[in-house]
Amino acid sequence: MLDLVIKGGTVVDGTGAPGVRADVGIRDGRIVVIGSVDEPAAKVIDADGRVVAPGFVDLHTHYDPQLMWDPAATPSSLHGVTSVFGGNCGFSIAPVTPGAAEYLIPMLARVEGMPVASLEAGLDLAWDGFGSWLDRLEGNLAVNAGFLVGHSALRRVVMGEDAVGHEAAAAQLDAMVALLHESIVAGGIGFSSTASNSHSDHRGSPVPSRFATRDEFLRLATAAGAHAGTTLEFISSAGATFTEAEMELMADMSAAANRPLNWNVMVVNSDPAARTGRENKLSASDVAAARGGRVVGLCLPEPMRMRLCFASGFVLDMLPGVKEFIHLPHAERRAAFADAANRALIAQSLSALPETHTLSKFGRFRIIDAQTPEVRALVGRTIDDVAAERGQSDIDALFDIVVADDLQTGLEPPVIGADDDAWAERVRILDTDPRVIAGGSDAGAHLDMMKTFACHTSFLAEAVRTRRLMSLERAVQLFTDAPARFYGLRDRGRVTEGWIADLCVFDPDTIGPGTIEPRADLPAGGWRLYSEATGVAATIVNGVEIVRDGSVTGDTPGRTIRSGRDTDTVTV
Repeated sequence: MLDLVIKGGTVVDGTGAPGVRADVGIRDGRIVVIGSVDEPAAKVIDADGRVVAPGFVDLHTHYDPQLMWDPAATPSSLHGVTSVFGGNCGFSIAPVTPGAAEYLIPMLARVEGMPVASLEAGLDLAWDGFGSWLDRLEGNLAVNAGFLVGHSALRRVVMGEDAVGHEAAAAQLDAMVALLHESIVAGGIGFSSTASNSHSDHRGSPVPSRFATRDEFLRLATAAGAHAGTTLEFISSAGATFTEAEMELMADMSAAANRPLNWNVMVVNSDPAARTGRENKLSASDVAAARGGRVVGLCLPEPMRMRLCFASGFVLDMLPGVKEFIHLPHAERRAAFADAANRALIAQSLSALPETHTLSKFGRFRIIDAQTPEVRALVGRTIDDVAAERGQSDIDALFDIVVADDLQTGLEPPVIGADDDAWAERVRILDTDPRVIAGGSDAGAHLDMMKTFACHTSFLAEAVRTRRLMSLERAVQLFTDAPARFYGLRDRGRVTEGWIADLCVFDPDTIGPGTIEPRADLPAGGWRLYSEATGVAATIVNGVEIVRDGSVTGDTPGRTIRSGRDTDTVTV
């Protein structure tokens, strides 16, 4: 007897081949037959009118903490994601020591937009090394989950307080290399790091990895490449372009490890200046190829929609003037933004930025949520609109609003890349340019800011169904087989006999991202932006439904993805 049969659906297998009507039979977590299935089964799913596809593979998430209290990695699993990868940007929560945890948890809360009270309440810290971290999760996962070993964690465990503000001494670097080897042997899938000026800790200082030398980056990349089934991930710059030195560093890290390196994230915009910057960043792949490496950019498959807030300050802390005050304690920060002299300084600093720097154009920000009745009455309006009504400058109108709302106001900058030209260019790049791979959801992070956790269902709804810019089969391939092969996932990413039954069953006529709204369901009462999906009938992991008709089932068939055991080696 089969464990599960999915009857009468259109199988889109992940390879890009045309969909075919067929049943799918599953036993012991694997697909054993595709075709006409008459064998009895313990459970049958009627997939008539629906697509049976591989589950989506998300290469860039920060679900590391959330999986401790949410094994299904919601909302991603509701959107068809079956495998997630964490530990990105150098921010893993293993290895760890009690002393390192005192720094790493608030750092992670700050840099990845997670409520620190939720992390403190939700993490039991019942692990130390990478192996004990994976063991802590094994058997308690609904999705499959793999994790990179984070550079900032390595630095803090080895160097202590010296991790911030200091280069590593020779003995410290040797200890970091040894700890990375140990962590990968225990199952870490590779090495991740950041050198980006967008990453500052809870004290306002650059995160530990930003103090690494070129030699440190190369030593650690080389160590990762000494193991089977590993990969590299790196955040080079938050700027519009990469410098020659940044490109050469990524290229040489990849060459030293003989592993692909992916960087995060490319956001497609139709603005001519953005196109120039995009071509510059894509050229990092060409530089890498010439130096014996392989560098690939993660391309966000939807427009960038953000919620910014002066209470958290992430992204805003890159703005000149603003960054002078954004890391002050909350009450001092509020007082600073109320001060006329500080506002004048901010206005002067921002005026030097080019017109294309949309994040500095506060007048274009839209108020999308608020705490106080006074400011809630302004929801839906732009700062420009309010400023004109009050006879104020944009800067004064903005800070009057956020100060009155205790800095809690949700602000949406102009959406980047939602126009027809941007959609056409986004699809062209994803479809034809080998220097990118679909990804960059950041799911599990920036919980009060990012809405990109629904990027897979959004793309299927917008690019495939509404705009008809790409075939369904090709889109499914971009989200399944392509990332699975890039990370060397063994027997996952395709609907193929003998392969693991990680599947998504969905209605192509209704699949979409649902309505995004705040939800207070984190430990200690923390809240996050959240969206259920439409049109997803089932998400199946290792042959077991973890999502059925839009609800989590509570089953935990997921597995940790460990290098070498669950991944094949992908070389340059």
